[in-house]
This record gives sequence, C-alpha cells and structure tokens, in this order.
Amino acid sequence: MNIKSLQMFVHLCDSNNFSKTASAMHVSPSALSRQIQKLEQDIGQVLFLRDNRSVELTQAGKKLLPVALKIISEWQQYHSQAQGRSDELKGEIRIFCSVTASYSHLPQLLSTFRLQHPFIEFKLSTGDPAKAIDRILSDDADIAISAYPDQLPSRVAFETISEIPLSVIAPISGNSFAEPLNLDKPDWNSLPFIVPQHGTARDRANAWFKAMKIRKPNLYAQVSGHEAIISMVALGCGVGIAPDVVINNSPVRDKIQRLKVLPIEPFKLGVCCKRSQLENPLIQALWKVAETKYITP
Repeated sequence: MNIKSLQMFVHLCDSNNFSKTASAMHVSPSALSRQIQKLEQDIGQVLFLRDNRSVELTQAGKKLLPVALKIISEWQQYHSQAQGRSDELKGEIRIFCSVTASYSHLPQLLSTFRLQHPFIEFKLSTGDPAKAIDRILSDDADIAISAYPDQLPSRVAFETISEIPLSVIAPISGNSFAEPLNLDKPDWNSLPFIVPQHGTARDRANAWFKAMKIRKPNLYAQVSGHEAIISMVALGCGVGIAPDVVINNSPVRDKIQRLKVLPIEPFKLGVCCKRSQLENPLIQALWKVAETKYITP
C-alpha cells in the first residue's frame, strides 16, 4: 500500500469511472486497475463492484475511504511542512445538511476537495434540510446542502449538484389500508398521509395533492426531517411522500413500496452560502469544486 494507490482509490471513489480516474492521475486504465487490485490484495477485501460502464463502492471500500483520506491528509501535511510551504489554505468550514446528505452527497463533494486542501477542517452539523437556508442566513453555518426553494433569498448563492425525484410510498404489509390502495381508483381523501412539515419537499407534496384533486388530505403526521417519514410508513402508519435519495438509503427500505401514481416534480439539490461568503478563500475553494460536480443520487 502506498500514497499513490490511496490517491487513486479516493479519486475512483469520487469519479466511479476507471477511464476518468486514469486520465486525471496520468496513468493507463490497465495500470490503474492493477493498482486497485494490489490494494485489494493488501487489504484482503474487494473494494469495488465493477461492470462495463462504472464501479460502485463495496462496504469494505466505504470503510476504507475515511481512513485513506486521513492518511493522505497527514502525508500532505508532513510533506508541506518538510518543504516549508506556507501558501496552503487553512481554517474551518461549518457545513449543515441532512443526515442522508451527509453520506449520500457530502463524501463525493469533499473527497477531491480534501486532496486539494488537506489543511481545511470541517465542522458538520445535521438536521432538518428545510432549515438549511435559515442556518446560512443566521450565520450558524458557512455552507449548507439544501433543496432549491421556490423563492431563493437574494443574499444566498446556490449551486446545483444533483436532482432529487420524490415518490409516494406505502408499507408492504401490516396496515389497515392495503385493500383501499389496491382498488382501481383509491379514495385518496380517506388515506392517512405522512408528509414533510415544511420546505421544498412539502411544497412538492402540496402540488401533488392538488394535481390528484385531493382537496383536504388526511394528514396523519407532518414530520421534521425526511428519514422519519420512511420509518413511519414502514410501521404501517400511513402513505408517505419522501425524496428518493432518502428512501434508497433508509435501513427499512425493504419494508416499503413505491406506488405507481401521478409523478411528483423533482427538486434541485445544491450547496448554498451567503453571497458575501464567496469572497472567503476557503468558501471559494469549495465552491469551485461544487461547480464541477453533478452527483447522481
């Protein structure tokens, strides 16, 4: 195991493409493949699931990624000190996002950035994504991952990094409304719904209710944070509306089903900060990475 192979591993985690990583690291795809195979042999674990078009991290690969980033960062710090370099960016960036975004989007956003700027530290806070922009405006965070709202405050800059579909979900079993859902024309007004309390996802849910002509939805619960919606649906409490990225990453996703209904308009997910913060060199550096990213959820 060496620093170069770890750097290749980290970049491949970010790109999910051997050709892209080989080009960026100035090696041939076959040489990159050999380096990854050697790394897998050293660790004794398969790190990537491969097909003809892309690669996907295994659980072993996900466990190695933070270790590799730490090793590379410490090596770069030692190397810079040994060379007497003083031009590296240093400081702290406060980031706010949802629990799901902290492992669905944030690692891909920061992996390349940490290779470029090993001395910048992060302070991460998680919570209700509907409050992300408020956290920015109140100076409780420097950068947030947020859905693009219907009205973006003029003081806030936003850079899209992904597009998030939403689904209407129901429990697979253990509920009292399975029979009504199986009807050709379910009585949607009578079904209990679990929806986000506020934010862009709630706006999308309200628009869907209107499109479905559900004039007064039977709201069983209005939840802060999307993760709890999936759990409540899995328990049989009601029909839920939630972002696909949260559904896909939920530990109870095998206990729910997506309903074939009128599609819900997806929303844009991105990083945001105060426009005045774009003059901060640390924020500028992270913003440049965000501008080159489009992450598939």
